[in-house]
Amino acid sequence: MARNRGRRGGNKPTPQLANAFAPLDESSTKGELNAHLAERFPPASSSHPHPDLMPTVSATRVNNDIREYYEDSSQNTMAAGSWTKKPEIPSSLEIMEQSYCNEDTIVDVGTKLRPNKAEGAYDSKEEYLGTQYDLLREDAIRPLREAVEHVRAKPWDNEADFEANNNIGLYEPVYITSKIFSTRGLATRVAFSLSRVKKYIRWNQSKRLITGSLVALSPSDDCFRTKCVLATVAARPITGGLDQNPPEIDLFFARAEDEEIDPMKKWIMVEARSSFFEGSRHTLLALQHMMREPFPLSEHLVGAQKIVDPPSYLEKQPLTDLSSLVAMEDAEAFQNVDILHDWPTSASHSLDTSQMKALKRALTKRVAIIQGPPGTGKTYVSVIDLKIKLANMTRDDPPIIVACQTNHALDQLLRHVAEFEPNFIRLGGRSKDKDKIKKRTLYEVKHSMVQPKIPGSLRTQAIIELRKLTVTMQMLLAPLEANKPPLDHQLLVKLGLMTEEQATSLEMDAQYAMGISSDSPGIQMEQWLGRCLVPCDRPLQPDDFGIEFEEEDFEIEVLKELEAEAVAQDDDDFETLRGERSLLSDNRMGRGGGSLRTDDEIRITLRKTQDLTTIPISDRGAIYNYFQRHAKRIILEEFRRLAKVYVKAVLQFKVGNWEQDARILRDQRLIGMTTTGLSKYRPLICSLRPRILLVEEAAETLEAPVAAGCLPSLEQLILVGDHQQLRPHCQVREFEEEPYNFNLSLFERMVLNGVEMSGLKKQRRMIPEIRRLLKPIYGNVLKDHDSVLDVNNRPPVPGMGGIDSYFFTHTELESKDANMSAFNEMEAKMIIPFCDYLLYNGVDAAKITILTFYHGQRKALLKGLKHHANLRNYPDLYRNVVTVDSYQGEENDIVILSLVRSNRRNNIGFLNVDNRVCVALSRAKRGFYIFGNAEMLACESDTWAEVIEILYGKKGDRPTTGKVQRLGYRLPLECTTHGNKIWIEDPEDWGYLNGGCDEDCRCTLPCGHMCMLRCHPFDNSQINCTQKCSKRVEHCGHPCTALCCDPCKCQFCDTRNDGMRAVLKPNPRGGTAVPAKQNPVARIMKAPTPVSSFSTGNSENSSVEQWHKYASGGVKEDDAEFVRKAKEENAKIAAAGGPKLVDVNNSPSKKLVSENTNLLLDLDTGCAMENKAPPRSSYASATASKKGKGKLPVNLMD
Repeated sequence: MARNRGRRGGNKPTPQLANAFAPLDESSTKGELNAHLAERFPPASSSHPHPDLMPTVSATRVNNDIREYYEDSSQNTMAAGSWTKKPEIPSSLEIMEQSYCNEDTIVDVGTKLRPNKAEGAYDSKEEYLGTQYDLLREDAIRPLREAVEHVRAKPWDNEADFEANNNIGLYEPVYITSKIFSTRGLATRVAFSLSRVKKYIRWNQSKRLITGSLVALSPSDDCFRTKCVLATVAARPITGGLDQNPPEIDLFFARAEDEEIDPMKKWIMVEARSSFFEGSRHTLLALQHMMREPFPLSEHLVGAQKIVDPPSYLEKQPLTDLSSLVAMEDAEAFQNVDILHDWPTSASHSLDTSQMKALKRALTKRVAIIQGPPGTGKTYVSVIDLKIKLANMTRDDPPIIVACQTNHALDQLLRHVAEFEPNFIRLGGRSKDKDKIKKRTLYEVKHSMVQPKIPGSLRTQAIIELRKLTVTMQMLLAPLEANKPPLDHQLLVKLGLMTEEQATSLEMDAQYAMGISSDSPGIQMEQWLGRCLVPCDRPLQPDDFGIEFEEEDFEIEVLKELEAEAVAQDDDDFETLRGERSLLSDNRMGRGGGSLRTDDEIRITLRKTQDLTTIPISDRGAIYNYFQRHAKRIILEEFRRLAKVYVKAVLQFKVGNWEQDARILRDQRLIGMTTTGLSKYRPLICSLRPRILLVEEAAETLEAPVAAGCLPSLEQLILVGDHQQLRPHCQVREFEEEPYNFNLSLFERMVLNGVEMSGLKKQRRMIPEIRRLLKPIYGNVLKDHDSVLDVNNRPPVPGMGGIDSYFFTHTELESKDANMSAFNEMEAKMIIPFCDYLLYNGVDAAKITILTFYHGQRKALLKGLKHHANLRNYPDLYRNVVTVDSYQGEENDIVILSLVRSNRRNNIGFLNVDNRVCVALSRAKRGFYIFGNAEMLACESDTWAEVIEILYGKKGDRPTTGKVQRLGYRLPLECTTHGNKIWIEDPEDWGYLNGGCDEDCRCTLPCGHMCMLRCHPFDNSQINCTQKCSKRVEHCGHPCTALCCDPCKCQFCDTRNDGMRAVLKPNPRGGTAVPAKQNPVARIMKAPTPVSSFSTGNSENSSVEQWHKYASGGVKEDDAEFVRKAKEENAKIAAAGGPKLVDVNNSPSKKLVSENTNLLLDLDTGCAMENKAPPRSSYASATASKKGKGKLPVNLMD
């Protein structure tokens, strides 16, 4: 890092209170309000000396650059504009100003809000950084300002009433419940009602009150007319927080002077659910700091200089080892190459010509811009560039910084890096890679190492200071804690609310009346008040909305990305705030009804009366409430003073942690993070003095976060992306249009200004039939790699008859959901069974992606999948229903695109944005199917008109199948079994198909039965045959009574053994290892079998031959013997006057049974009828028992 260290010595003034690292000693209490309360609430003191008195620590022990970074932040920049002095969190004035009526506001006056310059240079560094700052700040806070304005105009409306702005989150009433003393800050837990929402919230699936969101609070009786307090969501604990009724959440008040402690004060809270302030907060701070430091590469970023020079480090040493480009046998020729003057021309590497040119630019230019259309290998070039740079690094070189717009892209890039470089670190904890990348997060690496103590580290000092402050502030809040007695009279004396004489009168009264000692806090006050002291009711009661819940927000994962990156301390649980907690409550209150009404009246009465026992009992309740109100006021003043000191200690703790982290990061060769992380971790990264920054997905990122990555030590910036695809997203839609152009990335601005760049041209993703659809966007630039022409790499989509792209057009009108997002029910009903058809034809569910431009359509598709009998069990397909905006950089074999828009106004919305259209058309590898209103699109968009012409066959390359037309009102399918063509025109048409055509299958199943399904493409072995089984049960030889698809079972044996079937295990000496358990009837009739030599008991002389003999015919004889014995036993029982065990003669089922099983069915039916319960083994018998005696279905075997 290029720093002028000389300026830090000499006559440098001693840092004042603004210095975050000044000692937190008693001097901080001077000049504060209520300094006379030091006796009751002693101020926090510090055990560490002033920094100027500290011993000098070598750079190898403590990295002072991080401290210096924050010291610089406290210095004002004289030459800069007012934007450099704006607070980190917006002031209440910024939120309360009206954006529609006042023509002098920053929002509506172009001279106040400078537009982004798409072309041409900025006049100065201040103009460039100031423009980015003002636009970003306004983009971050305007949604909340507008939400507050709507609520102020209609203070009694519910959320659903704000139709013009349906992204308002409105919560009332809100009450403070506790204070949390965390190392992340001083937090306030609040409980709130959903009475304005009128629904319960599924908080784990909602984007409401995401950690880091900005909220505005106002007293309910004011409702933003005169007072507004800003806070950020500190944590949103689900368990023990939001899952309660009423729910609770943790807040950080924006400033110490905004702290509140009154648990009975009623608030209203507003959020803008469409915005996320924390994602911009760190970048705003970084832009302000950049005005206080050198700005490298400004000749290009500010001055738009077109010619780019080599980086300084390469000019000093141009010899580079390029051997990692080629195989071992060719490595020698690529070692020690002067890449500035002697770039190799050998073709022995795997790069195509355009990739090789791009690699040269990435290695040799200070600002390297690499543009690549879809599938051209942008990430591959980045990985090769990093591999070469890492191979040429020395031990003393600082790490390379890589950044991506999304965590997914970052993990993907780092997985490639991990194959050749083990010494890398990932900053941020939102990694889904649980193997390689998760282990290399800073959190995991730090906790796997022994952390040595760093002499002079601020971390230890900050922990001590925070503990002291916590104890002091908890003592301060003790009178307001829950479950405590009334306010103590001695406390009121020390607060100046009661005189010593008045306190003495209470003590004497209590001693005389009750014999109460003065050592018991609050007892004297309780005795004095008597029945005038009543318990406080719970201020907030549970909500009751029946069973109505708000719809899930299916895009919650996108916001979780922002939340985790901007707020989470690596892998610490950012949904939980750890620390000491003080519960707050007004435990008691005074009963009114006396003559004293106002504070002035009470104050006069107290001034005149020294003996409080002479005050009428009816007035004492009002006096106690007066004491309570003013005690809270005085305690709050002292609490706010200590809160300022607490904020400083929290910053010291953060810097102390980063001082430890810097020791770990110095030993790494590459550090990865998201573009948000470039700002969040900027002080930490600055201390490493990196020279190289590579940004992937650079065209998707706002310019401000990338500019913030230009650290003073930076010598090379590499931007990789494609400005023809998705642009950055603004929270204020107007900023995406003229004149602001705020969604213009640094990448695209450099391209528009003619700064040198390289483009990739050969795509390796799409088959030609799909690639041709991009011609309206890229012209003839895109060429096909040989791999996409190989049918083995890109086989045709099964069941489609060689039609690998098609536009199904219709005229069904769209609808709007509760969030005013468009959806088209007809398209959803066509797409869901189409997916089922593809799965029937053997397509893997993970190989199908359903894309749409609208969240409303995504919800409709997901609901349809959830209710589809076959598709609900395919989680891969469920995960692959995504919006176009979230699918940038992804690909899949088959993509189904739902366009949604179809209306009488001919409004095509997002479909008119070519960048989004480009992404949607370029995600599929071998199958691409579009559902939408082609006629309306062709009339409203030139790009879509060209795409539709190509599909219709009048323009572009012919598909390899020879069929030209790929557009129509019927979706063409082809049966893979019979070769029949099927045309699907309506969603109901899918009901006649099983993945094939409408012919009956009639093939022979493996079981021997005929297939009763319609034509199907899947193998017969996968079919469950539901016809009657024709086999015999193996262990007894009886005919099977189960369905063919079920395990064979014997209904006769189940009944005879009371449902207990023997589990026969082989015995080396023959027979069974374990005898069957017999029922009482079997024991009575147990006798040797006279006909067959085979015995069903545990016989020692059993053999396989005897078993076969029994199963082949002996079973009938054995059954006959069983019947004979049963009749004899029944006759004996009947003669004795008892009921029959088995009724054979009166069985109602003799005419319904099949050959050789008369006895079996007689016994089953008899038992079922006699016991009034169905046998366990037959659905038919169960049906019979429900209908009554003697009423059986026609076929017991079905």
